[in-house]
Amino acid sequence: MIVYLVRRVGQSLFAIVAMAILVFVGVYAIGNPVDILINPEASQAEIAATTARLGLDKPLWEQFLVFAGNALQGDLGDSFVYGRPAVEIILDRLPATMELAFFALILSVGIGVPLGVIAGLKPDGIAGKSIMAGSILGFSLPNFWQGMILILVFAVLLGWLPAGGRGETVDVLGIRVSFLTWDGLRHLILPAINLALFKMSLIIRLARANTREVMLLDYVKFARAKGLSHRRVVMVHILKNIMIPVVTIIGLELGSMVAFAVVTETVFAWPGMGKLLIDSINLLDRPLIVAYLMMTVGIIVTINLVVDVCYSLLDPRVRLSEAKG
Repeated sequence: MIVYLVRRVGQSLFAIVAMAILVFVGVYAIGNPVDILINPEASQAEIAATTARLGLDKPLWEQFLVFAGNALQGDLGDSFVYGRPAVEIILDRLPATMELAFFALILSVGIGVPLGVIAGLKPDGIAGKSIMAGSILGFSLPNFWQGMILILVFAVLLGWLPAGGRGETVDVLGIRVSFLTWDGLRHLILPAINLALFKMSLIIRLARANTREVMLLDYVKFARAKGLSHRRVVMVHILKNIMIPVVTIIGLELGSMVAFAVVTETVFAWPGMGKLLIDSINLLDRPLIVAYLMMTVGIIVTINLVVDVCYSLLDPRVRLSEAKG
């Protein structure tokens, strides 16, 4: 187990270092933020002073070494625009993104699992076929288009829900949350639905496939032969077993929902990390872009590491095959 753990941690660290090089070079080799940050009528002396102050006058490799050295101490640089530590700015936006991601996850599971089970129990019925057709739409339609349609229908035509923003918030243990106020909850519904649609479709298809598979197993047939009610067979013997792969997918997908809510936050003007990234790209705020991407890499690598370790604890064959490899 120790050999497996050391190997996986080493692979994770290698992935983070490789991504740090790719991200830094990819962001710092494009454009010149000084052209955006200072007055267009500034003199050459002012441009040179700003360039030197931001550290952009150094060769790219030297800038990377400075970044890497600071990153090892937990410092991912200061924002060119805000003049504050990039990590601090991102963490200010993190609660809004986490709130949106968790609500989207609740919707995905709360609606996706029951619909997937129904589609699995009645695959040839109208309900089953309709659910699967809906899941295909959820996969196929672009996320930004779904968001625009939601705004058009529920905000513009019906006027039921607001089209953007976070609404009224309250402080809970020093963290601003919006779901505890009616106004904030109304602002949360549409972006949460938009972010949940793709994951919901994924869970529907996964739950349907697992339901079809579990229904054919002997213990389900035996439960029915004992005379248990259909409801009890579904709730206890089928639902319980299909949730194992569903929970695995949920764990992996939560990281991507937090990291890649960029489109939804942009469409609905949700003040989270994704909108901050888009604003930073427009302003060429390189430290913020790099810090966001590195934090995203860190989240995804950590989640995958935890999932792999959990797998190895549940199934010793995983770590044995890794050790032999």
